Amino acid sequence: MTTAENISRVEPIKLKEEEPAAISPRRLIFRRFLRHRMAVMGTIILFGVILYVTIGSIIYTEADSNFNNTSIKLEGPSQEHPFGTDRVGRDVMIRTIYGGQISLLIGVSAMLVGVSIGTLVGAVSGFYGSILDSFLGRVTEAMLSIPNLLILLVAAKFLGGRIRDLDLFGRTFSGSVVVIILIVGFTSWMELSRIVRANVLSLKEREFVIAARSIGASNLRIIKSHILPNTLAPIIVAATLSIGAAIITEAYISYFGLGVQLPSASWGNILNDGRTQVRQAPWLWISPSVLIILTVLSINFVGDGLRDAFDPQSDKTV
Repeated sequence: MTTAENISRVEPIKLKEEEPAAISPRRLIFRRFLRHRMAVMGTIILFGVILYVTIGSIIYTEADSNFNNTSIKLEGPSQEHPFGTDRVGRDVMIRTIYGGQISLLIGVSAMLVGVSIGTLVGAVSGFYGSILDSFLGRVTEAMLSIPNLLILLVAAKFLGGRIRDLDLFGRTFSGSVVVIILIVGFTSWMELSRIVRANVLSLKEREFVIAARSIGASNLRIIKSHILPNTLAPIIVAATLSIGAAIITEAYISYFGLGVQLPSASWGNILNDGRTQVRQAPWLWISPSVLIILTVLSINFVGDGLRDAFDPQSDKTV
């Protein structure tokens, strides 16, 4: 057999196919989120609202938002006052800028209060069980049985004027802002506590928790290092959605005159100013209403996107 024949019989070497690089969990979550078009749109809108209230506060001062000139009261939108003026001649656009800061502050702060309480109650209840679980479960059920609106209105009525105005970061905040944050936070933790409790009940019997307990890890360390990190997904989704709920709650409390009080402006009390001028001066309620709708819808879209992003079933279509 000639050398040429031997060479012709040699089978071609098959190159080993390169295995696709592993995708990190964070990248998977980000990819799922980007597939949710409404969530991406919501992120853009929310970013625009944040820019509006941030850049606007650089251009205009808080004194401008409270400055009144009765000679121009109830003027319609113009080049000088794009959103018109209110009953005492204040510029509505500037008030929506500073009112947006307060509304967003209330939404985020109330979310932190509610998420902290809900996570703590749910984790302790699910991990320790027994009598403590029964007691915390009855407290949660009792809170759920009382209408939140009733609690909010009664608490705002009795606590609204008892906290002095606060001066922080060069700004004056009405004491009612603190009251609203605490009230909304303390009445919005129950649903999250149930979600966290259910997750903790399923996680505390897993192998990695049993292994941590077998090497002498304390209960606090197990909860902090092993259980809560695996419960972050529902907590993040619930936290995102609760911001929009807190903004809506502040708006209708302020609409009844029991929410944020002067000198602080909020989208809710701007609406309250315009409730008696619905036909005569529609610009008083249109601008804060549009901002509330855009902000809450965008936050809800982001929450929906996060919920899908943290869902492992979405990998089937990645």
